Amino acid sequence: MRVVYRGLAAIGVAAAAAVALVVVVFPAGPDEVAAGPVTAPPAAPSSSGPAPSTASVSASPSVSPTLTAEAMPSPSPGSSLAPGYTAMEALYADPRVPKLTGRIKRIRLAAPTRKVVKDRRTGLVVPNLSKPWKSYGAAPFTTKQVLPKARTGVRGMFVTCPLPTMRQKSPRDTALLAARWTLNHHPEDSRITWLASQPVKHGWMLVYRVKYGKHQSRAAVVVMDGGMSKPGLAFVTVPDSQRKQWRDIGRVVAGVRVLG
Repeated sequence: MRVVYRGLAAIGVAAAAAVALVVVVFPAGPDEVAAGPVTAPPAAPSSSGPAPSTASVSASPSVSPTLTAEAMPSPSPGSSLAPGYTAMEALYADPRVPKLTGRIKRIRLAAPTRKVVKDRRTGLVVPNLSKPWKSYGAAPFTTKQVLPKARTGVRGMFVTCPLPTMRQKSPRDTALLAARWTLNHHPEDSRITWLASQPVKHGWMLVYRVKYGKHQSRAAVVVMDGGMSKPGLAFVTVPDSQRKQWRDIGRVVAGVRVLG
């Protein structure tokens, strides 16, 4: 009997060693990730400012980090976005930015002004707006013009800089992402209403209303390929407290062109 017990004990030890060996030789599968908070990635690089807040969710050990677009549910406005969504999908899920439809009209562009500012970092030439506009310290932009300070604390601003968002295949989509990015420079809870959308030489132009509380601003972006590593962005916004200068928005979008 002692011989039998010793034999069984030896078999038990061998089985335990085999299990341990299997654990070492076969680690967790590649589709397993450690549990922890996972939040939606921003729709633009960090330099473009914070993305809209999203709810955190816990990752399950069975969640694959290499989900395909076909395997993921379509995002809906205001929903959390799982890692792997594109910048445009994040845009479509942002309730602050409505869908740009074919019903959005075009506007007639006036003749460009003669007084200009040359921005060699973006490869763009933009209008040098007349008084009450004035040049101001550009950083973090490459050029900057502003209106006098208003009592509301919000004042008009016209800036240029290399595109701070991800370039898309379509100039229109690139402009949409740029317009969404400009909400970082408007009061909280701002929402966009499209007023005009049309192609321009070497790029795309959008004009829109930004509503926040009981107030609003008129704004526009022009994204244009100036021959640099990134397209150039011209962005102008004017609050309703300075509505007399809303007419300058048309001068801006009509006057942006490629340097050369």
